[in-house]
Amino acid sequence: MSETQTVKKKTAPKQKKKSTRRKLTPFTRLICIVVILFSMYLLYRVAAEVYTTITLKRQLLEVEEKYQQVLDENEYLTREREKLEDPDYVASYARGNYMLSKDDEQIFYLPEDEDR
Repeated sequence: MSETQTVKKKTAPKQKKKSTRRKLTPFTRLICIVVILFSMYLLYRVAAEVYTTITLKRQLLEVEEKYQQVLDENEYLTREREKLEDPDYVASYARGNYMLSKDDEQIFYLPEDEDR
């Protein structure tokens, strides 16, 4: 008989254990949904702020580069203005670039050497 008893025990249906998990009430579900939605909204706002920050940093770099170019150009123009206040430089510049000559001076055009 011991064999039949063991067979019966093996084939006997197992009892389900009672779950200790409680079901959520409708109010608790509503609160969970609201919290999840609020969390999603906050994550969206954080992502938008990060995107805005990255965009502004790029724009700042571009503006700083343009500002540096303007400063360099301003420095160059200031030097040129100071040079143009010197009469000897103005005379030399006019003679070299505009082919102007002094009194009793002749200008000769020399062919350009292709080897240079």
